[in-house]
Amino acid sequence: MALKLHNAMWPGLVGKEEGTDHPPISLERMLELTKNADVDGQKFDGVDLFLFHPHTDPEASIDDIRHMADKIADSGFKIGSLVAPVWPGTVGGCAFGSQDDRDNFVHAVALSAKIGQVLKEHGARDYGVIRIDSAGSPEDFEKDELANTKLLAETFQRAGAVAAEHGERLAAEGEICWGGMHSWKHMLNTLEETGMPSTIGFQADLAHTYLYLLGYNSPENALLKPSYSEDEFWAAYKTMTDALRPWTTDFHVAQNDGSVHGSGSHDKTGRHCLADDPNGKLDITRCSEMWLKDYDQRGIQHICWDGCMFDNSVLETPKTWDAILDASIKVRNAVG
Repeated sequence: MALKLHNAMWPGLVGKEEGTDHPPISLERMLELTKNADVDGQKFDGVDLFLFHPHTDPEASIDDIRHMADKIADSGFKIGSLVAPVWPGTVGGCAFGSQDDRDNFVHAVALSAKIGQVLKEHGARDYGVIRIDSAGSPEDFEKDELANTKLLAETFQRAGAVAAEHGERLAAEGEICWGGMHSWKHMLNTLEETGMPSTIGFQADLAHTYLYLLGYNSPENALLKPSYSEDEFWAAYKTMTDALRPWTTDFHVAQNDGSVHGSGSHDKTGRHCLADDPNGKLDITRCSEMWLKDYDQRGIQHICWDGCMFDNSVLETPKTWDAILDASIKVRNAVG
């Protein structure tokens, strides 16, 4: 079965703030922009959702969740992976923080798993995972790395057990702004310490994992120097993907220009840039192939473009979505 192509809805929310030049973009408008994308008659198959206001109330009633599912289905889309609101200031808390923080983290996953179950029963969702991260900073994590690794793994284990009760899998995002997953080695250690490969895997994003190579928040784990050659790049990329691919259960197509960008809790993380950005550092198709080798053996049925923190003017430009869709189609064609 060919991979389904999805677009992420959270670029309409992350880094957006009411009363600024970049207010949140509604779910309805994000669906419209996604629906309008077209490359030689090929379209997006579905969307991935962020389960938080204003797109989704994580504590919404079953009827409200079904109504949202109807709206998405009416746009011609399936729902894939869900992003749990695990961060302080949403529903959750730091996965290696206080007892209350860790309990709130698990509660956020529980709410998300229940929503996932409703969406499956509705028929709007047949595949995908629930995405999580540690919801804590590298700086806080490194204050006591040994103890925090243990706390993080224990919280993930609790969250994984809750997710499994609802027939869900979790995927931890490889993003350098989250403690315990701020380098490829930290991420691998967290996954191995958690030790639930059938339930808790890895979510690879091309933009974020590029900075794993450079060791931006963990210099001791860098695989490349900034002045790397092409041969050095591909050797380092193979080291990283060989280590993390067996855990990879969710995948984001993206591009990175080599810089970091962030806002609020998502600070100093990999900058997502346009698929056709001339400053892009990645061969999107070749890099994706290295992550997606034997993807079906890990239960991956779709890939998703992530354009997190694009300016609203970029998001509102139709050619942005056509370029994104074109890049995703090329990935699907390459991996089968």
